[in-house]
Amino acid sequence: MDEVEEFMEYLKVERHYTEDTQHAYREDLDDFTQCLKASGHFSTFEKVDRLDVETYLSDLADRKLARSSVARKMSSMRSFYRYLIRVGKATVNPFELVETKKSHNHLPSFFYEQEIQELFTTTAGDKPLDQRNDALLEVLYGTGIRVSECANLTLPQIDFDLEVMLIHGKGNKDRYVPFGNYAKRALQRYLKDGRVQLMKKAEPTNVVFVNQRGKPITSRGIEYILDQLIKQTSLTADIHPHMLRHSFATHMLNHGADLRTVQELLGHASLSTTQIYTHMTTDHLKQDYMKYYPRHN
Repeated sequence: MDEVEEFMEYLKVERHYTEDTQHAYREDLDDFTQCLKASGHFSTFEKVDRLDVETYLSDLADRKLARSSVARKMSSMRSFYRYLIRVGKATVNPFELVETKKSHNHLPSFFYEQEIQELFTTTAGDKPLDQRNDALLEVLYGTGIRVSECANLTLPQIDFDLEVMLIHGKGNKDRYVPFGNYAKRALQRYLKDGRVQLMKKAEPTNVVFVNQRGKPITSRGIEYILDQLIKQTSLTADIHPHMLRHSFATHMLNHGADLRTVQELLGHASLSTTQIYTHMTTDHLKQDYMKYYPRHN
């Protein structure tokens, strides 16, 4: 299909996606068209309607694909149709309102590591707001601090030499949280350049993150920024700022961090609060078991 090839070129040239990501998109698009062709419903992408989407979802359900796989396919198709609408080759996105059923609704929502990487592609520019958004993402994901703690973060709370932040948490409890090189570089670039430009016509403040008028940003302002960033990706999640905190905790545990360490970093008063994240690492544990235990068959 010409549309598919044009979309793949768009992903490569304009979005600068990796070959693996491009391959995943192509696989998802091929899977969708093959399914509809097999059912005799497919003619052109422009004529795909809600019934076609439901046919495809039914097929995915019959194949018993994992929730994450179904969500990825929906994400790919949604992104593809956004592209078609943008170039005038479709008028509606039949996947726009599709919601995949989520398992474990009682658990916090989080991003997979590949999704985090895609989110960071939206802040790659050099404009002041790009620099701010990049630093904002790096701090939220790289430290796991709460949105309110991020909004209230001040310059004196950051120690670039020790690479730690003094965070004023709930109940007036302070804690030190380390940050890595990614967050350090993003913060330093923003503070030396982007923030200086944003503050040119504003009243002086020692709050780290400011809006386009140079005023201290609010928790709601952070949520709005993340909403705008997620729209620039193919991700299907309805982003909430705390998803970055949940992702930080989940990824730390997935990579072997001690539960009590994560508890201290998050500022949880009780270990039981942190333990909910252990349920989110089951897939990682199963993969390791299958990979390393010699008698799993």
